Amino acid sequence: MAQQPQTQAVRPTTTYIKGDMVLFRDVERFWLGLPGHTFVGRVERSWRHVDTGKVLYDLTELGSLSYRAGIDPDYMRPLPATDAMHDIDTAPLNETDTGAMTPAAVAWLRQHLVQDAAALPARR
Repeated sequence: MAQQPQTQAVRPTTTYIKGDMVLFRDVERFWLGLPGHTFVGRVERSWRHVDTGKVLYDLTELGSLSYRAGIDPDYMRPLPATDAMHDIDTAPLNETDTGAMTPAAVAWLRQHLVQDAAALPARR
């Protein structure tokens, strides 16, 4: 009987740059069932660990503005702008009921209406 070759799962690697928004999970806190194990962060810098050669990241935790150093990218996920802006991009602008829109979409529209109204000439 021929033996099937074993395959190893290949994890796609994501490279982050300064300013990228990410979701990070503190794996030790997660497995211990402790609170505060997952947060949104902003990438501040990347660097290569001298002993392991692995690229690690320093993040600013946005909820507390705490600095977190040496974050393993295996426990980070990108937070793309398209996901953050999806509710605004798909807001049902034809609806007369603003309740059909998410609060973020309504806030964005109100902000831009105020800005646009300020740019218009005064009514007579």
